[in-house]
Amino acid sequence: MTKAGFVSLIGRPNAGKSTLMNSLLGENIAMVSQKANATRKRSNAIVMYEDTQIIFVDTPGLHEREKVLNQFMLDEALKAMGDCDLIVYLAPVTDSVEHYEKFLKLNNDRVKHIIVISKIDQVSQEKLFKRIASYNQFSSSFEALIPVAIPKKVGHQDLLQIISKNLPDSPFLYDPEDLTSELVRDIYAGFIREGIFENVSDEIPYESDVIIDSIEEEKGIDRVYATIIIEKESQKGIIIGKAGESIKRIGKSAREKIQRLSSKKTYLSLQVTVKKGWTKDKAFLEEIGYKA
Repeated sequence: MTKAGFVSLIGRPNAGKSTLMNSLLGENIAMVSQKANATRKRSNAIVMYEDTQIIFVDTPGLHEREKVLNQFMLDEALKAMGDCDLIVYLAPVTDSVEHYEKFLKLNNDRVKHIIVISKIDQVSQEKLFKRIASYNQFSSSFEALIPVAIPKKVGHQDLLQIISKNLPDSPFLYDPEDLTSELVRDIYAGFIREGIFENVSDEIPYESDVIIDSIEEEKGIDRVYATIIIEKESQKGIIIGKAGESIKRIGKSAREKIQRLSSKKTYLSLQVTVKKGWTKDKAFLEEIGYKA
């Protein structure tokens, strides 16, 4: 009998959820940034481990509600918690247990969960042991606690083994050769947003988004046409940069990621448009895919 199930990656912003999912998959399909709240929508990665198919669901970080967009992001995380078979809660080793206590209150359905102590390569063993000990008081709440160092893949096998143990008997839900059930255009939009986060500072990445207008697949090349949305006219010049240098860097970064994933030469065209107050415009948000 095989096993299969959905595993939601939950944690505060910038806990390392997207990085962990990409690392376990062995491919970069989820947007990663050092800046918090980079992930806006749920995305998934299909990881095969022995006789188990694990569908990891990456989620926006748990944070306070602010704009309409932030409300959507929090709702995405809460829905993922309720819809899954198992939760992996990521807790950076430098975090206090207060974040975990907030998660316990939000886990209304009491879905089984595993604690993953991330970023353990950034502290001494003494500090790591102290942080692990601080979770002992909650031992009746979680199934297991696994320390991981994502860049070095420390703890990955232990984590996959524990996840497999806690998933239900089931036929595989997807073709074992599939990496994700996400639409290609959503992955490509994430790569472009990642380029914006990497190359533009301050508030602009948070007030920008990307729409893939079209993808034209030809024999030797894919042509991707996309629009970057921003909130203010003053941000347009910053996105484009002097003599177009900034948007060239954004495009180069995104194109390289697209080509690695598609294994094809890629032509990427980026346009920039201003939509004032789009992060607070519920109708527009729904139009571009942020649906409740």
